[in-house]
Amino acid sequence: MEIGSKRQPFSAESRQKRPRIRDAHVVHSVCPYCAVGCGLNVYVKDGQVLDIEGNPDSPINHGTLCPKGAATFQYTVNPSRLTRVLYRAPYSDHWEEKSLDWAMEQIALRVKQTRDATFVERLPDGREVNHTLAIASLGGATLDVEENYLMKKLFTGALGIVSIENQARI
Repeated sequence: MEIGSKRQPFSAESRQKRPRIRDAHVVHSVCPYCAVGCGLNVYVKDGQVLDIEGNPDSPINHGTLCPKGAATFQYTVNPSRLTRVLYRAPYSDHWEEKSLDWAMEQIALRVKQTRDATFVERLPDGREVNHTLAIASLGGATLDVEENYLMKKLFTGALGIVSIENQARI
């Protein structure tokens, strides 16, 4: 009596297939989602990202990634990702494409106008506050510790913004 099978666990079709990253170039990178600095292997072929995985040679993460880091590939290739500025004018029912320069100019203009109109130097009781409560900042999960530090310094020190929050803790 023979134990096991002499048959191969591969079909003829599966023997013909090759990994999609077979001829790809590996680019070593760092995960963008926090300040830990997990190493990534980014597989690139013909200028296109084919896959992203944890770098097993990284002394920080040894090839492992958190859920956000593991989803980095989707961050780069998601067809729903916006790649241009869309603007909807007040009371409009449609979006318009605008240049990045136009959008940055509008943001700077509106921040300045709002700050100038709402800035408070002293409270009625005479206490110095030098702030505005009309502008807020909400950071995202892709900001690292250093970027959050700079945002805090800019928004509180230079602009007097009090309401600053970040969702990096999730």
